Amino acid sequence: MEDNGIIELYFRRDENAIRETDQKYGHYCFTVAWNILFDNEDSQECVSDTWRKTWDLIPPQRPSALKFFLAKITRGFAMNMLRTKTRVKRGSNQYEAALDELENVLSSGSSPEQDFDAKLLGEEISRFLKTLKQKERNVFVRRYFYLESGSAIAERYGFSESNVNVILSRTRNRLKEHLGKEGWL
Repeated sequence: MEDNGIIELYFRRDENAIRETDQKYGHYCFTVAWNILFDNEDSQECVSDTWRKTWDLIPPQRPSALKFFLAKITRGFAMNMLRTKTRVKRGSNQYEAALDELENVLSSGSSPEQDFDAKLLGEEISRFLKTLKQKERNVFVRRYFYLESGSAIAERYGFSESNVNVILSRTRNRLKEHLGKEGWL
C-alpha cells in the first residue's frame, strides 16, 4: 500500500492503518531501534510504541514522508530507552561515541537559551547537509542519526572503514566551519 493510502487509513481511524504500517515499515523501524539499543525485545517495544504514537499523531498531522516520520518517532523512543537503562547494553557505546565525535562541533545545550535554539540549530544542520555530496551526506546521517558503526557504514557502501572515518572527520570539520560562519559557534 502506498504511504498516502496508509495515512488516509489513519485519518479514517481505521485500525488497518497500524497493520499496513507494520507490514511496510516494521523492519525499517526495528532496524532504527536496533542500531541504538542492540536488543530485540527493547527494539520491538520501541516499534510498538511508534505505532501507538503514530496513531495519536495522525491526525491531525499529515506527514509528507511517512518513512522518516516513523524513523524520527522510533529513534526518539530508542534514545529515551537507552538513557533510562541502568546497565550498559552492548552497543550503547555507538551512541556515546557518536556524541563524543560531535562534541567539538556542537555545544552541550545546557542553558535555556541553547535549548530554545536547538530547533534552529537542527534546521541549520539540515541546510548544511543539503550542501554535501550524496555520499558524504549518507555517511554522516548513517553515523549520527542511525548511529551505525563505521564498519557497518563501510560495509553498506563498499568503502574501507578508514575512508568512512576520513569522510566523517572532514564533514565534521566542514560542519564546524559552517556553523561558525553562521554564528552558532
